[in-house]
Amino acid sequence: MLAAERREFLLERLARDGKLVARELAAELGLSEDSVRRDLRELSAAGLAQRVYGGALPASPAVGDLTVRAGLSTAGKERIARAAVSLISPGMTVILDGGTTTLAVCAALPADLEATVITHSPTIASSLIPHRGVDVVVIGGRQFKHSGVAMGAAAAEAAAGISADLFLLGVTGVQADAGLTTGDSDEAAMKRLLAGRAAETWVLASSEKVGAASPFRVLPLTSVAGIVTDAGAESPAITALVERGVTVRYA
Repeated sequence: MLAAERREFLLERLARDGKLVARELAAELGLSEDSVRRDLRELSAAGLAQRVYGGALPASPAVGDLTVRAGLSTAGKERIARAAVSLISPGMTVILDGGTTTLAVCAALPADLEATVITHSPTIASSLIPHRGVDVVVIGGRQFKHSGVAMGAAAAEAAAGISADLFLLGVTGVQADAGLTTGDSDEAAMKRLLAGRAAETWVLASSEKVGAASPFRVLPLTSVAGIVTDAGAESPAITALVERGVTVRYA
């Protein structure tokens, strides 16, 4: 099998099975594991797969900047937002992560809601200005331009002093083996810190993120209350999550 043929075979198998296991592929193709790993590295370098220990997973398409992500799964994000709003009760203190799905949550909030929202996203904060009953606390720090959120030492110090009832977390990958992942190590650390300041964390994950992975782990699946997604219950990736005991709310 030529290199180009192997690449197509691997991509088809990844789409079918949702993962690639180097040892199994080597035996099936009659190749050394080193040869298969080299192929997987090339797929990863091309952004077509995410290398993990022992193989590869689908790469998340949601690692682009805000402009790119704004055009992904817009209808799905609106459904997720409406489902996520049901988690918010009047009087709650809620941490909203940055991102296009949490921005949709802001748009879906009842006009008369009275609550406190804490966020490290200026975009999220400004979108809540029309909500007169929502008290907004903005965490400041060095701006991470890719996601438009505050990070760094100042943001971490401010986040360490807050407490909330609920954190609505955005990630770029939700996968049964890899857990919850994102594309930047510092952003992953900030998300972990915010999750640690809330009594309960729910993950907002549009369908293209479910079954996919990014390079940096945010949290294991056992650390969150559940996920809110527009992915169907029949999806193999969702089935794998449910088999791990993950609570799923379908939008």
